[in-house]
Amino acid sequence: MIKVGIVDDEILARKVLEDYCSKIDNFELVFSTGNPLEFINFTQQNDLDLIFLDIEMPELNGMEILRSMIKPPKVILTTAYSEYALESYDYGVVDYLLKPVKIERFLKAINKVSSSKIKQSKKNSGSEELQIKHDGMPVNISFKSIQYVQSFGNYLKIFTDSRMYLIPETLINITTLLSDNFQRTHKSYIINLDRVTKASRTHLLIGDKKVPVSAMYKIIVLEKLEVLAKR
Repeated sequence: MIKVGIVDDEILARKVLEDYCSKIDNFELVFSTGNPLEFINFTQQNDLDLIFLDIEMPELNGMEILRSMIKPPKVILTTAYSEYALESYDYGVVDYLLKPVKIERFLKAINKVSSSKIKQSKKNSGSEELQIKHDGMPVNISFKSIQYVQSFGNYLKIFTDSRMYLIPETLINITTLLSDNFQRTHKSYIINLDRVTKASRTHLLIGDKKVPVSAMYKIIVLEKLEVLAKR
């Protein structure tokens, strides 16, 4: 779960980001404020994984907050002004969103955060396999053999070339264990991008199986497939 904070003195802009964050399954919005000093006090006692940070605010602006933090979490800047863009990247900012923030641009930004977490997990494990327990026994599944993963109540169905595995797990948790060739397409599905044979704006074809693509994920999915097609 990615713990998210929002700092923006514009109420409407903050509400938009809160609404967007509520639609992302692995986001937990733990703090939202229009007061930069409240945010500073909060971070002294609490950890965050990601901050949506406005730049132009009273008392302290976003850049001043960034400069004051010794080890800031991932940061996505939100502002109506673009003149701070160059300086912001000196602080490891993930992305820079211009207001009003559209859902499509929001999704592109958070995908960078999700991708970095997946890559870090893969780097730490050094594995090209998914390690699970099935019927109480450890099983290693090659990433290449996985076609897609489907949520099934409190379980997951992992569809591979040879069989289906049913395990007690969540999509949120398994996302951190998969390689960056895997992408969420729907609240109930993760697919292996390398196994897609045909794509539309509502479905993907993997072998003879149709996997749905929701409006929340279709832009990211289609863009990633386009990149793979050019390789």
